Amino acid sequence: MKFSLAALLFFMAAIQPLKSGSGAGYNTGNDGKINAFSTRDSINLKVFMRMAEVSLKKGVAGYPAVRAYIDSALSTCNKLSISVPPALLLLQARYSFETGDYSRSEQEITLAEKRAEETADNEALSGILLFKGSYLLRTGFFKESTETFNRAIDVARLNRISWIIPIGYQGISDVMHAAGDFQGYNNYLRLMINAALDEKDTVVAELGLQRLGNSYIDHIRNSSLADSAYRRCLELSFPRKDTYYISFISANIGWNFYLQKKLDSAKHYYNQSLNFSLKGNQESVSANSLGNLGSIYRDLGEFNTAKAYYRKSIYFASRLNDCYTLSWVYKDISDLYLKTRDSSSAFRNYILYKQYNDTLLLKKNNQGLADARLRYEADTHRKEVELLSWRLKNNRLLIFGFAGLVVLTAVIAGLLITGSKINNKRRISEMNRKVSELTQANLRQQMNPHFIFNTLNSIQYYMFHHDKIATNNYLTKFSSLMRKVLENSRSTTITLQDELEALNLYLELESLRFRDKFDYSVTVDDEIDPLLYKVPAMLIQPYVENSICHGLMPLDRKGLVKIGINLGEDHLVCIIEDNGIGREAAGEIRKLKGTGHDSLGTRITSSRLDLVNSYYGTDMTVFYTDLVDEHGNPSGTRVEIHIPILR
Repeated sequence: MKFSLAALLFFMAAIQPLKSGSGAGYNTGNDGKINAFSTRDSINLKVFMRMAEVSLKKGVAGYPAVRAYIDSALSTCNKLSISVPPALLLLQARYSFETGDYSRSEQEITLAEKRAEETADNEALSGILLFKGSYLLRTGFFKESTETFNRAIDVARLNRISWIIPIGYQGISDVMHAAGDFQGYNNYLRLMINAALDEKDTVVAELGLQRLGNSYIDHIRNSSLADSAYRRCLELSFPRKDTYYISFISANIGWNFYLQKKLDSAKHYYNQSLNFSLKGNQESVSANSLGNLGSIYRDLGEFNTAKAYYRKSIYFASRLNDCYTLSWVYKDISDLYLKTRDSSSAFRNYILYKQYNDTLLLKKNNQGLADARLRYEADTHRKEVELLSWRLKNNRLLIFGFAGLVVLTAVIAGLLITGSKINNKRRISEMNRKVSELTQANLRQQMNPHFIFNTLNSIQYYMFHHDKIATNNYLTKFSSLMRKVLENSRSTTITLQDELEALNLYLELESLRFRDKFDYSVTVDDEIDPLLYKVPAMLIQPYVENSICHGLMPLDRKGLVKIGINLGEDHLVCIIEDNGIGREAAGEIRKLKGTGHDSLGTRITSSRLDLVNSYYGTDMTVFYTDLVDEHGNPSGTRVEIHIPILR
């Protein structure tokens, strides 16, 4: 919700109808002279551009109309034999960008910038530079984006186009945020706010203050400064009777108080937010405020009141299909039922939380893939343009020095061929790297439901036997493990300490599940710093699971699984040893049961090992040893994993 509002304000400013000097009825014709528009055609051109602009804001539904209006505007320019106005070229660039034609969008924005400079249309130029800066930010060129936004500010300041300046500072703040420089982000937000107040643009000033307050909560924790920014925002919102900002900022103030455990103050501001959001029909804010009021009453121990607020929040969020609000509300309801020892209701609500949370993760992954595609295509296009420019430059040199430079021509041709091969290899390597990263992420995501489904059986068992204490204990550990698994799944590699924490939680759950059917131990070499060394996420657990399920469970005695982490010369050695029935006997049991397939977790982990070796150029290997006693009978299995040192 926050990002969408910021983007809308940005583009509204970037395409604000041009003022004096841009909309006059004259332009430079192809012959270089000044041609007068007919009044009718001049009006038609402006109408076509305005309608294209309005249709573009409607999103996908408006794209056919945008294309039709742009074509009509271009036809009018052709009819009048005039050059295409920079503002129309900007509309073309924005349309190409929104429809996914990024290469064409870059070409059109470059042409629009050149045309604005040629016609000295400084207001159009400043708006074009704002869009170009945003385009460069989306494609990952942070330095170039900052330079472009600064240039837009300089043009605006030099030509007294003051409304551009706060939007330019907003663009630079977005770059700082994307780069992780949160101090710089806050500094440029202050410049944005001050410039907007100088311009008496309270809408942009409110946006800047809201972002600044959020930054002091999310990034640089300072509740006092956050409260100050939010209250300044409210001071601007109340005179305008802006119900959205009043309700939204009131909710943010409430959240700031909630984080400080000041529940009465938090409740006051969430009620204020709810009052204004209901008046303004801001259902998304209403859903958020109702859910947080539920959590406040839950913390106060007023569980029935909390449930009532939660139900209202779910009603509004469901109408909007607001997966984010539904996700955290169901999670808080699950926590409420855990407090009241109603494990069955807690479990049902936790499942709903997982469903909506998984939907959010899927949307985030899809957006990440779309951004990666955008940046890859933009980078490829830029390299192709640079290569073409370099070739043209060398061709001009060859023309000037053609006589007597036959040998030099052959050398340059050889360099071009070699350079092309190197670039092709680099592109292929980069593509393989991205495919490897995406495939690893996909494999890790496959492991999460595989593990969850195995573990949920135990919770079902305790619930069936009405063992509330065991169910609550198991569900608490299960929740902690799921949180750890989700945290670990964000990265390709994690610290050894994070891996071992997840493994210990898993072993505790399995020990509870099988009612002390086995003992376990986890030891780490004293020379190993678990915070220093990194390993692929969820690497060890599938092998431990195999030892327990296939090696120890068929035993008629108590089993033992030992996990040891030792330091080798250039790698870590993870040894998983059990005193189970052995791999051969386990295979026979699977055949008798008709399930003679390998563990899904082990097969996925094996695939991940191949990908990690390919990605890092390492040699991660796994060795299996069948253990026997003094009589030659199977006495267990040892799995030895050699993990290259990743830092």
